[in-house]
Amino acid sequence: MKRKLLATLLVGTMAVAMTACSSSDTNGGNAQNNEGGSSDASATGSYDAIRLVNGKPEVDTQLQTLAAKYKEETGNEIQIESIGGDTSASDALKGYFQAGNMPDIFVSETNQFADWDGYLADLSGEAWCDNTQYEYVDEKMGTIGYPYMVEATAIAYNADVLEKAGVDPASLTSPSAYEEAFATIDSKKDELGLTAVIGYCAEPNNLGWSTGTHIFAQYLDSGLKADDTTYIDMLNDGGKIDEARMTSFAKFIGMFNKYSDPELLVDGTYDNQVGNFAAGKYAFVTQGSWIGASLTANENYSGFKVGFAPYAFEDGMDTIIAGPSSYWAVYSEGNVEAAKAFLNWCAGDSAQNILVNDAGFISPFDDCKYEPSDPFAASVISYMQAGKTSGWHTFLKKSGLENRTCQVFADYAKGSIDESGFVTTIGQVITDYYAE
Repeated sequence: MKRKLLATLLVGTMAVAMTACSSSDTNGGNAQNNEGGSSDASATGSYDAIRLVNGKPEVDTQLQTLAAKYKEETGNEIQIESIGGDTSASDALKGYFQAGNMPDIFVSETNQFADWDGYLADLSGEAWCDNTQYEYVDEKMGTIGYPYMVEATAIAYNADVLEKAGVDPASLTSPSAYEEAFATIDSKKDELGLTAVIGYCAEPNNLGWSTGTHIFAQYLDSGLKADDTTYIDMLNDGGKIDEARMTSFAKFIGMFNKYSDPELLVDGTYDNQVGNFAAGKYAFVTQGSWIGASLTANENYSGFKVGFAPYAFEDGMDTIIAGPSSYWAVYSEGNVEAAKAFLNWCAGDSAQNILVNDAGFISPFDDCKYEPSDPFAASVISYMQAGKTSGWHTFLKKSGLENRTCQVFADYAKGSIDESGFVTTIGQVITDYYAE
């Protein structure tokens, strides 16, 4: 049975007044309200022009190329509008809704889907659904998220350094294996040219998203199957945590505190963290696949091989968090059939060629024959093919929680609380936040 990313429906409604309206016909097409039916992947029927709002402005040029290819092959038009950087795509979309100017397809993170309850087309039964394990399925709204890429977060490593140190990354599936590996590498820092074993930064103001969202995500999902929502369900049930699991997690983070670069640990920056890893100064770094482009662009990067290892804070944990960090959704009062046709086309060969080879995305589709040149891609794909990926359920926690939990990571790094204090404090912080 295929694994699905089954959503835990969040309580919430649109922050703006949601009254029924049609999308503005900015492209000269006629809005339709068709939620049913399916489109064949090879359909080349004539459709009115549609709009897609993209939340990754760094790939705008590539998506414009995608739109041009779509028009060339099908005769149909899609207009790409990229929002991001200093502008929140979510906030912009709410403004579009109020103005009656909604796009036909738009980007959404998992914890934002509940805001659009009643306004999303159910994509169940579309041809592409049988070609991926990463569609977003909500128990109430159906298949509402189209996976256009896969991102991963785990413990990144310098494979060349690990080989020189005699550490097999495949063995890093338990706390004791990590302790032994970190101690071994630490004893050989000078000969390996390292500043520190790991580049871990708990600075809360600029890197709070890293500890509060991505590293905290490991507590929620490490070692679990992609559709296992055990710990996010506990969290969203009034802010409950599993103390035994959190204690194991705290001990593992304590190891990071011990072996991280002291110049980075408390006061560092993202650029310091990634730049020093690129320069070969750390054997490990706590980031995700998104650092690949920064790595290869860094003038100090020597071309060393990289990979991902699990956050194995309990014995036998052998998964990495991988999957879509955001999705494309279809507005149910827009041109639904045209949107469905485009999404089916995007799962095909010519579109995947552009999305993988030009945009650098890891494909979520089973039959994609392309592999991006990103240095982390091979490692991520190997976990995907082995069925060793956990879900991105961190995006289903109560919005803003990361701004509180990141301070607990910072206090632990500073030494103002110990392992036990981390467990007690983070538990109280979470409970208090959910009670607000």
